[in-house]
Amino acid sequence: MNLSEAIRTRRSVGAVKNEEVPREQIERILEAGTWAPNHRKTEPWRFFVLQGEGRSKLAAAMADTEAAEKGLNPSPEEREELLASAHKKVMRAPVIIAVGCDPVDSPKIIPLEETLAVGSAIQNMLLEAHALGLGTVWRSGSLCYHPLMAERFGLGANGQMLGFIYLGYPDREPGQGTREPFESKTVWIDTFDH
Repeated sequence: MNLSEAIRTRRSVGAVKNEEVPREQIERILEAGTWAPNHRKTEPWRFFVLQGEGRSKLAAAMADTEAAEKGLNPSPEEREELLASAHKKVMRAPVIIAVGCDPVDSPKIIPLEETLAVGSAIQNMLLEAHALGLGTVWRSGSLCYHPLMAERFGLGANGQMLGFIYLGYPDREPGQGTREPFESKTVWIDTFDH
């Protein structure tokens, strides 16, 4: 698959088979992420590959983060309910790659640039997975960005989780994608009037 085709045909695939993805393919996806552009070559991305029972780490972090976000001090029964709900979510795919940003703490480093670099890494990973015939969906949301989620995965004080890539073999064909023509989002500037 050439790059132009990959960009235009990649779609989020939420329905994947419960089949193991070979480690070599996961490693190719991770390596693709490391080739993202990043200012000053800081490489701020951090990858956490969750498979099998390892997905329970994310479920526990999701349950605790949801409780924290809602200001709850859940009883054991309430926590079990939160955990059961989160567990259902993480079992949707055989592999989840949690992608965090651990920015370099330096006055020369702009934190937003670190975040954007990790976003670029995620896009590289999604395209590589698509080229390998795998389905992915990039999940995020308020639980993902909560400081407790970053803490649970050992990211630094300024670290942040930026997404969870759910990965597997597609269980159905993805739908057709549509986009607004670039012309409706583009301004060409070729002169400058003072």
